Amino acid sequence: LSGCDSGFGQATARHLDIMGFRVFASVLDLQSPGAQELRRSCSSRLTLLQMDLTKTDDIQRVLQHIQAHTNSTGLWGLVNNAGFNDTIADAELSPLGKFRTCMEVNFFGSLELTKGLLPLLRSAGGRIVTVSSPAGDMPFPCLAAYGASKAALSLLMDTFRSELQPWGIKVSLILPGYYKTGTTCDPAFWNLQKQQLLASLPQELLQAYGEDYVEEINQQFIQFMKVAVEDLSAVVNSITDGLLAANPAMRYYPGQGLGIMYFIHRYLPYFVRDLFLKGFFINPKLPRALRREHHNDAKK
Repeated sequence: LSGCDSGFGQATARHLDIMGFRVFASVLDLQSPGAQELRRSCSSRLTLLQMDLTKTDDIQRVLQHIQAHTNSTGLWGLVNNAGFNDTIADAELSPLGKFRTCMEVNFFGSLELTKGLLPLLRSAGGRIVTVSSPAGDMPFPCLAAYGASKAALSLLMDTFRSELQPWGIKVSLILPGYYKTGTTCDPAFWNLQKQQLLASLPQELLQAYGEDYVEEINQQFIQFMKVAVEDLSAVVNSITDGLLAANPAMRYYPGQGLGIMYFIHRYLPYFVRDLFLKGFFINPKLPRALRREHHNDAKK
């Protein structure tokens, strides 16, 4: 189970431990408050492992540990939960490095971990449950780096699902709504990210879009996250069902409003979908270079 420092991973690790399972929970930092909380609240069956999904050495060390401790039994389930995003901005304003980091954690890290554990999963005819995002299915404004990595992850898992069927391995995707997890709802974190983004932007881009444009996006996102759900149990229950149900669903949609969102996405025209996503999530103002007052100033 990856990404147990906080959020879905931490809550799921605790839940599975209470149910009596032997859980290997990976965290970014063994001394983090989340890791210490798991040590305090879980049984001795739970093993905490340090793993940064951008580091092959970390992944290999975790794979060796799990192999050594499950060789005789095989591994029943893998939960790919670790995810990363620290950029809320238009694709043009998001540094290339941010796209790469999202792909490294959300896609390549999960791919390497999954491939490494497949021999154990095949011998047990086990399960793969992966936490993706509706942002990987729909073009949410200002989430291109995160959304593109989750789109790649969802497609990869759908491919695994069809390829691993002959081995008896069932593969499920979890596409949660909006929940309070980790730093996602910390305004101080997002304000710092915004300052760093503004400082890194080329002058020409900053002129074209305007500092107030980036400011406004950030404010809208912070407002949006205030309605995020604190109770993570719907997601934990979906992950658990994916691991334990005789016939798990291919996709789980824990969270409110996802039904109407997917209906609009699948059946209504593009412009309706775009309007809905802007109204629901972030509706950026016009970039500075496109505003009438800017044109008037330029004429003067």
